[in-house]
Amino acid sequence: MAKAEWNEEILAESDETIVIEGNHYFPPDSIKKEYFQPNENHTTCPWKGIASYYDVNVNGKINPDAAWYYPEPKDAAKEIKDYVAFWKGVKITT
Repeated sequence: MAKAEWNEEILAESDETIVIEGNHYFPPDSIKKEYFQPNENHTTCPWKGIASYYDVNVNGKINPDAAWYYPEPKDAAKEIKDYVAFWKGVKITT
């Protein structure tokens, strides 16, 4: 079971994460949506496509761009469509 935690709260947990390039991608139904706020930021990966970002908001603290996902990934990454990965201090435990 993988867990994503930040500011003493569990953001997501699943035993069905997909690990790519050292990052655990959590299934969309495993995240606690109340902590996630979509923003307008995007980055591009040459083989995965365009990533979209969430700000994580827990107990009044905001961690900007702390989670990302690929709403329309390239074919090489289609298995992680809408799966969510974390960085910026979000702790992943397995």
